[in-house]
Amino acid sequence: MASQMSRIMRPDDANVAGNVHGGTILKMIEEAGAIISTRHCNSQNGERCVAALARVERTDFLSPMCIGEVAHVSAEITYTSKHSVEVQVNVMSENILTGTKKLTNKATLWYVPLSLKNVDKVLEVPPVVYSRQEQEEEGRKRYEAQKLERMETKWRNGDIVQPVPNPEPNTVSYSQSSLIHLVGPSDCTLHGFVHGGVTMKLMDEVAGIVAARHCKTNIVTASVDAINFHDKIRKGYVITISGRMTFTSNKSMEIEVLVDADPVVDNSQKRYRAASAFFTYVSLSQEGKSLPVPQLVPETEDEKKRFEEGKGRYLQMKAKRQGQAEPQP
Repeated sequence: MASQMSRIMRPDDANVAGNVHGGTILKMIEEAGAIISTRHCNSQNGERCVAALARVERTDFLSPMCIGEVAHVSAEITYTSKHSVEVQVNVMSENILTGTKKLTNKATLWYVPLSLKNVDKVLEVPPVVYSRQEQEEEGRKRYEAQKLERMETKWRNGDIVQPVPNPEPNTVSYSQSSLIHLVGPSDCTLHGFVHGGVTMKLMDEVAGIVAARHCKTNIVTASVDAINFHDKIRKGYVITISGRMTFTSNKSMEIEVLVDADPVVDNSQKRYRAASAFFTYVSLSQEGKSLPVPQLVPETEDEKKRFEEGKGRYLQMKAKRQGQAEPQP
């Protein structure tokens, strides 16, 4: 099962330099994934449901997209477990003046079907038919790996980003930023829960502010590490999206983004962590070439610890890319 959607990029989709926001692309990716997974989960007779986003695997932004180009988003279901759907999404950009097309994004998303009668009830997923037996085995390995990582991430880092008076340039406190958003009807599904794509777009917006404050240049999203959605966010809740710099290499910045939901009109429930992720940004010149990044100055022990953890993720991903680039014997 596959689906496709296309949309031309408008000025309100991009930054001042004309580069389309990473959050805009993430939102389109999630919409395509939600459509195909909801369609699949309702393909057999039974209780009707809507597919909710549970996780987005690491996503690399392979090439920038610009105003006036057309984004072609294609989605395909690649694996199903008893209660989840894996969707692979590719994004192509097309220059409609020249006909040139290029791959800009590849993403893997995981959805779970929630009953329309009771959104806290997870339903069973109809099995998908595989063309090769190896596809099912490979999919099962990916499922087990993401399940384990989700459990580890859920309990990591429960702290909240706190403002610091008169911070010094290049410190974590100097660039850290927060955005407070009241969840309205336009942010939600028909059942009153925030679209995963809306949350991702807000997360990218905050990460972009942190990156711009740190280096004071044009910045673009280079990649997003796995985004984990720990709990649903309801209509009427107030969400706080907080971002802080965790690590810098010579030409990239890692920013941790945390989403906390506050049910302000519901005294029975406390504020909770709804989502978390790491975004990587690069600094660009006016000509679109990468620039050196000012080095982050961690001050506290927690900041130094997060810096070393970020360095580990950076080196691990760098080694993985080099391994993929080496010719196979």
